[in-house]
Amino acid sequence: MANLKAVRREGEKGSGPINIGDRAIDNLAFIRDTMERSTHFTAVPGFGGMLMGATALVAAYIATIQPEIRDSLITWLVEAALAFAIGLLAMWQKSKIAGQSLASVPAKKFALGFAPPFIAGGIIVLGIIKSGEFYLLPPVCMVTYGAAVVCGGAFSVKAVPVMGWCFIGLGAVAFAITPSSGNIMMAASFGMLHLIFGAVIARKYGG
Repeated sequence: MANLKAVRREGEKGSGPINIGDRAIDNLAFIRDTMERSTHFTAVPGFGGMLMGATALVAAYIATIQPEIRDSLITWLVEAALAFAIGLLAMWQKSKIAGQSLASVPAKKFALGFAPPFIAGGIIVLGIIKSGEFYLLPPVCMVTYGAAVVCGGAFSVKAVPVMGWCFIGLGAVAFAITPSSGNIMMAASFGMLHLIFGAVIARKYGG
C-alpha cells in the first residue's frame, strides 16, 4: 500500500498544471527556427551586381589595350578585388534594409555553398599564374565562379543559380574558342551577365 501511495503521489505531481506561456514560447521558437531554415537567402544584391558588371566592362576595356599580358592580368586581379568588395558591401546594405541578418541560417547556407568552389577556383588560378598558362585564366574563372554561384544559389532566389549556369556555359565556350578572345568572354560573363541578372534581381527581389 505504501508503494501504491508513492506512485500515486508522483503521478499527481507530474500531471500538475502546465504553464501555457512557456509552451507558447517554445512553440514560437520552433516555428521561427523552422521558417528560418526553410526560407531563401534574398540579400543577394541586384544593384551591387550591376555595379560589379559595369566595373568588369571597364576592366575588360583596360585589359584589352594593355601592351603586355602581365598588365592585363594585373587589371583583372584589381577588378576581382574591387568586385568582391562591392559584392560584400552591397549584400550587407541590402540585408540591413531588408532586416535579414547575414548570420541567419539561409545566409550561412549560401556562404557554405558558395565558398568551396570559390576557394578552389582561387587555388587553380594561382596555379595557372605560376605555370604561366595565362590563356586558361578566363574560362577557369568563369566556370569556377559559376559553380560557386550555382552552389550558393541553391539557397537563394531562382535567378542566382540560373546566372551561375550561364557563367559555366560561357566558360565552356571560352575553352573552345581562341585564347585571344579571353577579354571579350570576361566582358560577356562578368560584365554582361552581372548587369542582366543584377537588373532582374533588383527588380524582382528588392534591390
